[in-house]
Amino acid sequence: MESLINQLPIGLSIGAVLLLVALGLTFTFGQMGVINMAHGEFIMAGSYTAYMLQDWAGSQAVIVALPVAFAVAGVMGWLLERLAVRHFYGRPLDTLLLTWGVSLVLQQAARDLFGAPNVQVVSPGWLTGRVELLGGNLPYARLFIMGLALACVVGVWAYMNRSAQGRRMRAVMQNRELAACSGVATARTDQLTFFIGSGLAGVAGVALTLIGPVGPSIGTYYIVDAFLVVVAGGLGQLRGAVIAAVALGMLNSYAEFWTDASLAKVIVFAVVIAFLQFRPQGLFVLRSRALT
Repeated sequence: MESLINQLPIGLSIGAVLLLVALGLTFTFGQMGVINMAHGEFIMAGSYTAYMLQDWAGSQAVIVALPVAFAVAGVMGWLLERLAVRHFYGRPLDTLLLTWGVSLVLQQAARDLFGAPNVQVVSPGWLTGRVELLGGNLPYARLFIMGLALACVVGVWAYMNRSAQGRRMRAVMQNRELAACSGVATARTDQLTFFIGSGLAGVAGVALTLIGPVGPSIGTYYIVDAFLVVVAGGLGQLRGAVIAAVALGMLNSYAEFWTDASLAKVIVFAVVIAFLQFRPQGLFVLRSRALT
């Protein structure tokens, strides 16, 4: 029983990482229906932003990099939407192939610029050490990621529900034609939505530097799990993403405790597939009125 309790903070920390990675996809995939396989490379861009800022900011590079990585990854996403994705709205399989090709190009560009070996980002001194939580020892870095995930969730919720632009975004994603007839600039809304979703991926990339070394392929390790969180929680549903991330984090933690890392992944996939058999639209579904 003590060992089971000790796994709780580990599961929560894994869930926080998954939530940070998946938050951006709640915009680009959940709201816009774009299967963005390059989301992982925007995470990579955020990680390398922190790495490059080390020469200037030193051990505080992780903190300084948070807004910078948001801007860098956001601009990359904005360029991708303007140059390519906007021509493929309503064609999810085409966006999958397009963004998958872009992800391969970005990975190779990272290898050419930074080299193939992984690099390490120095964590701030105040993030070293551990704290006892729920009977287990949780590193300060993991605790910081949990706080960062919570702050991002609150910010996304406030943007989507309390800002005029957030309401325009939801209107465009629910009924593009009606929103355009109402005077909403749909093209500008698409750009901003993709910018925010990609920027959140950059923030997740900075957070991942606190866990271990980063490299050109870091995004590929998390992209599938991020899609699982969004699909299981319900497309575009923020509360669903939060619950799904925590649930999958806890499941992965306990499955890895009882078995090993590889088998734990298999168990997580099997549980998600079984869950989607009963609720194919995820935990929460957007309710709307329709003529019958």
